[in-house]
Amino acid sequence: MATGRGATAAAALRRVWRERRAALLEPSYTPLVAACLCLAEGGVNLWVIRRVPYTEIDWKAYMEEVEGFANGTLDYTQLKGDTGPLVYPAGFVYIFLGLYYATGRGTDIRLAQYLFAGLYLLNLLLVFRIYCRTNKVPPYVFFFMCCASYRIHSIFVLRLFNDPVAMAILFLAINLFLEEHWSWGCLLFSLAVSVKMNILLFAPGLLFLLLQRFGLLGCIPKLCICALLQIVLGLPFLLVNPMGYLTRSFDLGRQFQFKWTVNWRFLPEEVFQNRAFHAMLLLAHLAGLGLFALHRWHRSKESILTLLKDPAERKHASPPLSVNKIVYVLFSSNFLGICCSRSLHYQFYVWYFHTLPYLLWCTPTTKLAHMPKVLLLGVIELCWNTYPSTVCSSLSLHICHGLVLLQLWYGTAPPPAPHTPPPSRRPAAISKKAQ
Repeated sequence: MATGRGATAAAALRRVWRERRAALLEPSYTPLVAACLCLAEGGVNLWVIRRVPYTEIDWKAYMEEVEGFANGTLDYTQLKGDTGPLVYPAGFVYIFLGLYYATGRGTDIRLAQYLFAGLYLLNLLLVFRIYCRTNKVPPYVFFFMCCASYRIHSIFVLRLFNDPVAMAILFLAINLFLEEHWSWGCLLFSLAVSVKMNILLFAPGLLFLLLQRFGLLGCIPKLCICALLQIVLGLPFLLVNPMGYLTRSFDLGRQFQFKWTVNWRFLPEEVFQNRAFHAMLLLAHLAGLGLFALHRWHRSKESILTLLKDPAERKHASPPLSVNKIVYVLFSSNFLGICCSRSLHYQFYVWYFHTLPYLLWCTPTTKLAHMPKVLLLGVIELCWNTYPSTVCSSLSLHICHGLVLLQLWYGTAPPPAPHTPPPSRRPAAISKKAQ
């Protein structure tokens, strides 16, 4: 009798262990784990706001910049804060003008922190929705994407940067792409660009997807949506000083301060500021995009130029865009830009932090390979939490980025073509003898 009860208890324990193990390792459990983590994150953000001192960096400058617009200044070159001139597109002005009024002209910092905590949770929900659709990443990895990152909580609720605003809109756009709402997705993508230009790192991947899905003529209306929104948002400033608006809000040649760089600390400052070095990084970025587009994004036997044709006119019909194809192309496009960035500042971590689990686990993973990938996430987090950055931390970050790139390149290599053995002549010889 006792033996039977013991066996039953042991079987029950094994069953519970299997269920818990599955909840940690099986991507199908992502919705359950995501719901639990979102609830936990609500508490974590409240704790951080109440217990960790707020640090003023850019919020005051943001409020001064939009206050100038609220007071009637439409010349973009005249909009500035205590950290310098306004260097973001018009979408930033409108969104932060709303925050300016909501927080009593920017004076109610605590309310602003609560609003950014809400943005944090919204961003997390949008990210989890993408991961639920891809069904690639084991749920235990999301613990490292949520509660474990001090830097990300700091960027959202202790620093109040505009980067999280742009990324939340971007993730909403990606969710629309996954639902085949390409026009609405392009509208939201352009809105994200109008908050901060780093979203343009996703643009090469988006262009590739639009060409594959619609062909050249079909994707032109989608690109027009992106351009038209930029014109509409910038119109009040374009009518007053068009060159001033364009040069300030879309300044691709802006120099970064060496003291804030996270990724190039091991270089001498004169090399960091050298235009030839910037040109080299740009060429490396373009080369990386070209290689990935030709050999990893494009899977058809036909030339990549066939993407210019209407999908119905292609000799070999392009396979439909799967959820994982869309996410892989967009996330890898952004990551290539991150690797070749002229400088990464601490708030830029949010540009790719939520994409790292997918980039690491989008390829087939053996049991033994989980630990090195988790270790990579940990080292990257450590590099971003080292302040000020050091030669060791910046070199380590580049090494980690290089390992992620190698994993993306070799882990997504097309399978080798099946080898067809030459036809044997033996049967023919036997047949001849039979005659």
